[in-house]
Amino acid sequence: MNKKQGLSRALQRREDVAGYLFMAPSLLFFIGFVIIPMFICVGMSLTDATLHNAAPTRFVGLKNFIAMWTDKTFLGALKNTFLIVVVSVPVTCLFSLWVASATYKMHNVPLSLFRVIFYLPVVTGSVAVTVVWKWIFDNYSGILNTVLKTSGMIQKNINWLGTPGLAIWCIILILLTTSVGQPIVLYISALGNVDQSLVEAAEVDGANNMQVFWRIKWPQIMPTTLYIVVITTINSFQCFALIQLLTQGGSDTNTVMYYIYYTAFKMTEQAGHFGYANAMGVILAIFIGILSAIQFKLGSEK
Repeated sequence: MNKKQGLSRALQRREDVAGYLFMAPSLLFFIGFVIIPMFICVGMSLTDATLHNAAPTRFVGLKNFIAMWTDKTFLGALKNTFLIVVVSVPVTCLFSLWVASATYKMHNVPLSLFRVIFYLPVVTGSVAVTVVWKWIFDNYSGILNTVLKTSGMIQKNINWLGTPGLAIWCIILILLTTSVGQPIVLYISALGNVDQSLVEAAEVDGANNMQVFWRIKWPQIMPTTLYIVVITTINSFQCFALIQLLTQGGSDTNTVMYYIYYTAFKMTEQAGHFGYANAMGVILAIFIGILSAIQFKLGSEK
């Protein structure tokens, strides 16, 4: 008996060692490119560091964190960022669930076609998709203005990306088109794995489609919904490429991510901006962490 226990322990140790060896490359990459930079970011947020080497870096404590709450540009970027999150996250989830519910029972050929259509913007790349949308919204030769003028809906061209209050909604629309692909695929898979015996039993008992969905299907796809909500929230907070390629923060479309980039790499002639950018990054990470924790808490209570 003791010999068998010794063999089982030795086998367990060999399996543990093999598992850690397989994990080592990813773990080292995670530590080197995620954990260590996080600590560096927090440390630099407490300094007046710049990309210039002329002046020595000084410790300024919480000065950067205090300054950002009186920075009108940062507050405007924070407002735009939360607007993007509040609009894009629920719309993305609801639209993805609607499309998945309407298509998951289709035959393989049309279902695969819908998957390709909605997932294509995800694999195409944000730069290529943004270039297409920039042409659509072009003030002079854009197809959107052409169609609206031809149909008589507008009399003159609209500067979609150059009008404050309108440009941010164009950004949100483009973000939605690049965000729904993965949630649709995940929802189709989740709905396809719902226990059909429970669905059939509920239908036999007289439950309608809405009752079947909320009582049977919704609880079973909640883990998928939680994942989609968290990932979509993080991606919405990190909206940068669209702003950089379309407006460069103009027309009241500045976001926290773009302002961090602009502060760190385009305003370094002024002292303290690199440390200030790190401070904004810390605040953004805190907001993402808090919202993700709330979402996990609410999702686990369902």
